[in-house]
Amino acid sequence: MIPRALRERAGGQERLEVEAADVRRLLAELERRFPGLGEALAGAAVAIDGEIFPDPLLEPVGPDSEVHFLPRVGGGD
Repeated sequence: MIPRALRERAGGQERLEVEAADVRRLLAELERRFPGLGEALAGAAVAIDGEIFPDPLLEPVGPDSEVHFLPRVGGGD
């Protein structure tokens, strides 16, 4: 799932199917397909099958996993 603010970089698509063993490889494949997208998503938190990972690069991604990229929320002290 691509955040609304970055969908233009993904050809307007909200959902993409990508085969990757982990989040780092997923980002690399997105960058290959849509230059700039993987780099833009690299700073996002990631939810894999409903579990949020703030530092997700080495988290495994299963063949049927649903991955959501969540924009970072700033604020606080």
